[in-house]
Amino acid sequence: MTGLILKLAPSERVLINGAVIENGDRRAKIAIRTPNANILRLKDAIHPSLANTPVARVCYICQLILTGETDPTEGHQQLLTGIEQLSQVFRDQDSRVILSRATDHVISRSYYHALKQLRELLPREARLLAARQA
Repeated sequence: MTGLILKLAPSERVLINGAVIENGDRRAKIAIRTPNANILRLKDAIHPSLANTPVARVCYICQLILTGETDPTEGHQQLLTGIEQLSQVFRDQDSRVILSRATDHVISRSYYHALKQLRELLPREARLLAARQA
């Protein structure tokens, strides 16, 4: 089976190619067959005011591409540049693997998967920022 499988909780909302879709009262599974469909779980969406750290800003760029709020070519380049900048800070092996996977997804224009990878860095970034302030 190819494509993306979304497992939705009751009343969960997802943005697919610009259309907001809300699940019903029961859990559901949706198979997305269209390659390169733009998908964003609204529970994963980052509010612009919360895009105030390096990782959150890169995630937000990815989100803008998925929602169609930025030029895809410009956003694509900004995303690659942002990931490259993050690789200068996150030097541990696990983070490098995450950034490498995110880069691969961006190159293949699979922005949903890139966002999923990048979001894994948010807790690490929070720990680094907290340690820096202590």
